[in-house]
Amino acid sequence: MIKIEAIVREEKLEDVKEALQKIEVRGLTVSQVMGCGTQMGYTERVRGSKVSINMLPKIKFEIIVSTEEWEKKTIAAIEEAARTGNVGDGKIISYEIRQAVRIRTGETGTDAIQPGVDASLDDD
Repeated sequence: MIKIEAIVREEKLEDVKEALQKIEVRGLTVSQVMGCGTQMGYTERVRGSKVSINMLPKIKFEIIVSTEEWEKKTIAAIEEAARTGNVGDGKIISYEIRQAVRIRTGETGTDAIQPGVDASLDDD
């Protein structure tokens, strides 16, 4: 299993979500975060004084996929959707996950991250 974390511009939230839906990635966590990288923020004047704003608002996506094939596919989709070509487009990081547990059912490993058929939801 592989966890992918992507930090992107706020205005790219919907573009990235749509790109992930197109490749049928299910299960993601999205957070509003603050940070800085190469961009290092900007300077503006507040009441006549220069103020350095170096923590910029960003969006963080967290996604767990089952295989390296899905890792490549997911990273490519995020990269294409989030790229503007300007400084501050963000970063994508991936790393291996040792274990996952679906709390409700006790399923572990890839069974815990992939949607399954749940008999308790049937209308029969």
